[in-house]
Amino acid sequence: MRRTLALAPFILIAGCATTPAPAPRPPAPVPVPTYTPPPVAPAPSPYAGDWRDWPVTPGTWTYRADPRGSLAAFGVTGAVPVFTIRCDRALRQVQLQRVGVASGAMTIRTSSTLRGLVAQPGAGAVLAAGDTLLDAMGFSRGRFIVETPPLAPLVVPAWAEVSRVVEDCRG
Repeated sequence: MRRTLALAPFILIAGCATTPAPAPRPPAPVPVPTYTPPPVAPAPSPYAGDWRDWPVTPGTWTYRADPRGSLAAFGVTGAVPVFTIRCDRALRQVQLQRVGVASGAMTIRTSSTLRGLVAQPGAGAVLAAGDTLLDAMGFSRGRFIVETPPLAPLVVPAWAEVSRVVEDCRG
């Protein structure tokens, strides 16, 4: 019994012990903000506003004699030309052709003239060699426009090759 009494103070002290506090909870996760880019407005069309400010279509003119007359072709070197002007000397006609257009409406816009043409299958738009539209194309201030919906307009530089083909046809 002695031993029990000797242990009594420890038992009493153990009975007075408080229950341990629960372990602290881990902090709540901090939400990581996600980046949401602002809505992007569509790029403005390069063909808005004054046509004289539109970017020139990439490419260059080339000229060559042709068995029927002469030919000026516009496009990127090494690729199929996107626009051609051909002289048929025997018929005294100039053909305007845009790649990708078999037939339909074609509009030519220069600094002095705006004219709608009809492109014929396989021949493009055909003009008499003396047509004043050809002069307007050659002498337009820096560029002229070839519109053939639904394709994007061609903004073509008015270089000497245009007038050279026209003069070949006029003889």
